[in-house]
Amino acid sequence: MKKLDYYVLDVFTDQKYKGNQLSVVYTEAPLELEEYFSIAREFGYSETSFVTYSKAENALKIRSFTPAEFEVNGAGHNLLGAVCLALLKHWDIFKNQDGMPWVFIKDTKIPLRITEEAGLPYVAMKQRPVKVKKPISAAIVAPAIGLDIEDLVLNNWEVNVAETEVAHLMVPVKNFETLQKAVPDKAILKKLSEEYRFEGFYLFTTNHPHPEYLAEARFFNPGIGIDEDPATGTAAGPLTGYLEHYGFIERNKDYRILQGTAVKHSSDIHVRVEEDGIWVSGSSVIVMEGAIYL
Repeated sequence: MKKLDYYVLDVFTDQKYKGNQLSVVYTEAPLELEEYFSIAREFGYSETSFVTYSKAENALKIRSFTPAEFEVNGAGHNLLGAVCLALLKHWDIFKNQDGMPWVFIKDTKIPLRITEEAGLPYVAMKQRPVKVKKPISAAIVAPAIGLDIEDLVLNNWEVNVAETEVAHLMVPVKNFETLQKAVPDKAILKKLSEEYRFEGFYLFTTNHPHPEYLAEARFFNPGIGIDEDPATGTAAGPLTGYLEHYGFIERNKDYRILQGTAVKHSSDIHVRVEEDGIWVSGSSVIVMEGAIYL
């Protein structure tokens, strides 16, 4: 019987029982694919990350899976929580690296910036520059989220697929009250994501009662087993690029996105567009730890 250490963190927050829950399992070596699937199902969170330190590559390697047996890539809460865990536990994962620190999500190298606030690590993950790819008619999208066409009118912005590491659909919503009323139809969402080749639906509005935040957002991705995600770094990055694309925000300036209030797990996602990429950052806190057996 194999024993593995595990940890549960709340990610994109500096408070326990907020943010997005993430289970992280430490392994000395890669597991079999079915073992990854079984453990992710057992935890049941939107994602479970598995971390291994590679001496050959002098870096932490991360693989992440949903309970629906889908492997998640990109610089999102699955990666942020794993790196924060290593820093909170004082694992010396950057000891043999020169210059800017990095980790791998599967086989993709992700550059990082590490800072500290109030005794907690803040990890910034670099995503590629955004590609605003293809508009989709609001008339098609509105029924999938239980809203009317006129509810998706905000600053003349289009409903559009945007991608950094991962492609998601950016869905502008006219105000905070309408955003909270959205009710997804899983079957239609899955059909649209398959037809238009993106993963999740990122509903957002810039008309909300929280002036310290750029936008408030909700995320649905039933195609990979996520009904509603409290924080989605792989969507916050594309949203920031989308808003810069439309001239609503500036490059080289820090902004924050609020997500998760509809599921009572509010998350604070820090974002910044630079010429060569988009930085998504936040912190995490450990809420549980123990052992899991194979």
